[in-house]
Amino acid sequence: MQPWSPDEFTAALRDVGKRKYHDQHPFHHLMNEGRLTREQLQLWVANRFYYQKNIPIKDALLLSRCPIREVRRKWVQRILDHDGFGDDPGGIEKWLRLGEGVGLSRDDLEGERLLLPATRFAVDAYVNFVGSRPWIEGVASSLTELFAPDLMTKRLAAFERHYTWIAPGALAYFRSRPPLATRDSDHGLSLVLNWCRTREEQDRAVAALSFKCDVLWAQLDALYDQCVKSR
Repeated sequence: MQPWSPDEFTAALRDVGKRKYHDQHPFHHLMNEGRLTREQLQLWVANRFYYQKNIPIKDALLLSRCPIREVRRKWVQRILDHDGFGDDPGGIEKWLRLGEGVGLSRDDLEGERLLLPATRFAVDAYVNFVGSRPWIEGVASSLTELFAPDLMTKRLAAFERHYTWIAPGALAYFRSRPPLATRDSDHGLSLVLNWCRTREEQDRAVAALSFKCDVLWAQLDALYDQCVKSR
C-alpha cells in the first residue's frame, strides 16, 4: 500500500481526534455545562492528577528510547514544563494548586486517596505503551495535543462561568497550557511526518494516537460510572 502524502497523513491523524477525542465524552459535557457537584469535580481533579504526574515519567521513557540527540534536546522541555524549573513551578504544581482550589489537600492528590482503579489502569497502560513501543509511536500518541488548545480554552471559560467558587488563581494550569500544547503538537507532528515514511509506519502512528484517545476516554468512563451511573 502506498504511503499517504503529508497532507493525507495529517488529515488521517486529525480525523482520529474528530472521532475519538475525549471532549465528546458525556462526563466532559456535564463538566462544561456546570452540572457537576463540588464532590464530582473534586473526583475529576484527583483522578486527572494521576495522569498529570505520570506525563513526565512517560516522556522520560520516550527519551530513553530515542537515539536522536536533537529530538531529545527539544523533547526534554516537556518534562521541565510539568516538573518545573527555575522560577516556573511547573504543571504538576499548578495542578496541586487546582486541587487546593476545589477543596482537596495535597495529600489527597499525592496519596491517591480518591484514585479510581480504572484510572490507574488506563494511565499505567499509557506509560507502559510509550516505554515498550518505538519512540516515534510514543510521539504519535502525544498528538492528542493537536486538539488540546480548543478544549482547554473552553474548559477555562466553563470553569469561570459555572464554578465561581474556585479562586481564579487556582485555574493557572488551564491558562498556561494552550500555547504549550500548540508548541508541542507542532513539534510532534513534524517528527511524525518526517519519521513515519512507509504506509505501515503511518498506520502505526494513527493507531498510537487512537490508543491515546482511548486512554483519555477510559479515564472519563471511570468517572462517569462513579458519578452518574452508580447513582
